[in-house]
Amino acid sequence: MRAITRPADTGLQVDASTGLAPGVPYVPSPNCDERPPGFAPELIVVHGISLPPGEFGGPWIERLFTNCLDAGVHPYFAAIAGQRVSAHALIRRDGRLVQFVPFHRRAWHAGASCWRGRERCNDFAIGVELEGTDTDPYDDAQYATLASLAAALMRAYPGIAPDAIAGHDDIAPGRKTDPGPAFEWPRLRALLRSALELPRGGLPA
Repeated sequence: MRAITRPADTGLQVDASTGLAPGVPYVPSPNCDERPPGFAPELIVVHGISLPPGEFGGPWIERLFTNCLDAGVHPYFAAIAGQRVSAHALIRRDGRLVQFVPFHRRAWHAGASCWRGRERCNDFAIGVELEGTDTDPYDDAQYATLASLAAALMRAYPGIAPDAIAGHDDIAPGRKTDPGPAFEWPRLRALLRSALELPRGGLPA
């Protein structure tokens, strides 16, 4: 496993009143709605995505989340161009963060899902996409940004406990595989402990 480095000191913050991260590019997605009454963020779900599959860069993820994906550009796009999906945020390979949905609103990212006995994770989860695949190592900068974002979300929304972070494959086993075996959970947890200034026992290894 690669060396664990401290999260980048990005000064990343989340404004709970607007649901936005000031200074982060915001590309509004229509694929969202209000959370049910009484629901607030309590879980962070980590996803992995690449469009076309296995290729990085380009505008295709943003176009998928904003319903602007041209089905004729690539054969794979014909199967997904009509989907109405979104995540709250995307972390590019170089660690750049893009936001699509205010964090207090419900993005359509998890689908049929269950976490600790609770179904319909979209109702109480925040979805973060990492540009990547199940089998390609994720970039150092992505881990740093994800840890910084998760810490900022946990500070903005106290209902998200330090251990309330899971993969799409954890909440939809057998249906989803991302972020996949290439994702290093111990590395993220170590970075998150550092970002939250928790003792070593503050999160599972």
